[in-house]
Amino acid sequence: MDASTPQDEQPQSEQPQGGQGPGGQGPGRRGPAGSEQGLTVEVLMERLRAFAAARNWQPYHTPKNLVAALSVEAAELLEIFQWLTPEQAAEVMSHPRRAHQVEDEVADVLAYLLQFCGVLGVDPLAALAAKIERNELRFPAAEPQPLD
Repeated sequence: MDASTPQDEQPQSEQPQGGQGPGGQGPGRRGPAGSEQGLTVEVLMERLRAFAAARNWQPYHTPKNLVAALSVEAAELLEIFQWLTPEQAAEVMSHPRRAHQVEDEVADVLAYLLQFCGVLGVDPLAALAAKIERNELRFPAAEPQPLD
């Protein structure tokens, strides 16, 4: 599933074609993490915004629609692991087909999350940093026990 707009709400001529994800990246354009120069959350959010704007998809990018799509994509990621044993799940990235599926679904989840944040004006990195700080206070690390 593409992380831009629901398929049934897009005019047929504007639907993304096989393997094209947000920003027009198909499976053949993958590289090592961080391999693109200047790859930041802000750059990715702008690419997603421009991708949707070029297709006039902004009317569909409401907070409700984006969070619903995010939920669907997270469920598609879960589906990959649904019936795997813990050992199989730990090895999923060693199988090229499954690894590709995981990467695609992670990309879709992240794309919808970033678009959701963009629409609402949430800085995702600041929100995460604040949440980690709250959790560090809420769940302090256990004190190391002295060795006897």
